[in-house]
Amino acid sequence: MACVMWFRRDLRLGDNPALLEACADGAVLPLFVLDPALWGPAGPVRRAYLARSLRALDESLGAARLSVVHGDPVRRVLLAAREVGATRVHVAADFGPHGHRRDADVEQALGDAGIELVRTGSPYAVAPGRVTSGAGEPYKVFTPFSKAWADHGWRAPVDAPTQPSWLTLDETAGIPEAAVPDGVGLPEAGEAAALRRWHEFLEDRLEGYDEARDRPGVDGTSHMSVHLKWGEIHPRTMLADLARHRGTGARTYRKELAWREFYADVLFARPATAREYLRPEFARMRYDDPADHLEAWQRGRTGFPVVDAGMRQLRATGWMHNRVRMIVASFLVKDLHVEWQHGARHFMDWLVDGDLASNQHGWQWTAGCGTDASPFFRVFNPTSQGRKFDPDGAYVRRWVPELADAADPHDPGPAARERAGYPAPVVDHAEERREALDRWEEIR
Repeated sequence: MACVMWFRRDLRLGDNPALLEACADGAVLPLFVLDPALWGPAGPVRRAYLARSLRALDESLGAARLSVVHGDPVRRVLLAAREVGATRVHVAADFGPHGHRRDADVEQALGDAGIELVRTGSPYAVAPGRVTSGAGEPYKVFTPFSKAWADHGWRAPVDAPTQPSWLTLDETAGIPEAAVPDGVGLPEAGEAAALRRWHEFLEDRLEGYDEARDRPGVDGTSHMSVHLKWGEIHPRTMLADLARHRGTGARTYRKELAWREFYADVLFARPATAREYLRPEFARMRYDDPADHLEAWQRGRTGFPVVDAGMRQLRATGWMHNRVRMIVASFLVKDLHVEWQHGARHFMDWLVDGDLASNQHGWQWTAGCGTDASPFFRVFNPTSQGRKFDPDGAYVRRWVPELADAADPHDPGPAARERAGYPAPVVDHAEERREALDRWEEIR
């Protein structure tokens, strides 16, 4: 008996219940479909990383090869299943707006051919839609969601299949070549790299994570977001490891995983919020033409050092420290008065860990139009934020090398800026804060 394991955001062999279900059916075709609807918009950094992750998965299959095909999954999955005589196609359920619709269409096409689509598990510890309020409604606020999520719990990790029998297609497109943009350094990809990085974090940085995570100038975070994005590790595996640790570091990290699952739940309940406002009244606010300052923000030339450091880190590494993500997002929306979608789109173009739910709703949270109990009047002062979270200026000095020798890298004076060739601030923060609050009052 033959079946298909259609890999998507689960590029690993271990702790993969859908793969175990497939192996229980008999011989398995490991399949990946390069969907033009996802491959094209992914951005060059994410495409390059995905290609590396697919190579790592291919190597982990041993003598077999990962069958990679290009085209509409509705057609390509059906053709692959027919070629190997499969009666079932196994997947981990996709709860994203595109993936959810795509899977329904694939299921219909397979069903018409007498082939079953079997969903087992998902990229989350608790699948979106599983946790609801007492009224049976999706949660709109993080804290009650996180409590219900923890009370719900999750299954234990499962082992990788032993001695699986792999199948291959006669003709495949092969793993794509995707060039890394000039100057960008990508992390090592694949399941083995994910597990190695995770265990190093547990051993070396978990204990101090609660404090160090907000300091962009130190290596205090796990950098696991990209591995979670592509399913090179499952959050179940991480939660099981965290359960063996006590202390604030482990508790805080579990909370960060809960935020990821909360945003996935919100997007599943409100798929239009991938592009539209969760709180639609904010669409009525007055915004400025992005042409005025958007490019300076994108290039890291706003004259606000911590903002520019974050934007340059993004372009150089495909990643930005989470605290700085909030600072640069607040600056774009509330100092430059640009709608959040412009910033979210730039992030998705450049982030190697670009996850639609986390990115779009992280932006909406900072913009005051998302899941937030204290909305728009929270306006980050980029200078004071830099001094608070980068007190010795190490982060700014690294990513804005013009200011490496500045006495105060967070607020260099006009003379220091001129000597360094660093621009003057594009706006006056105090004035733009008042303007942002005035515009907010107009829609209240």
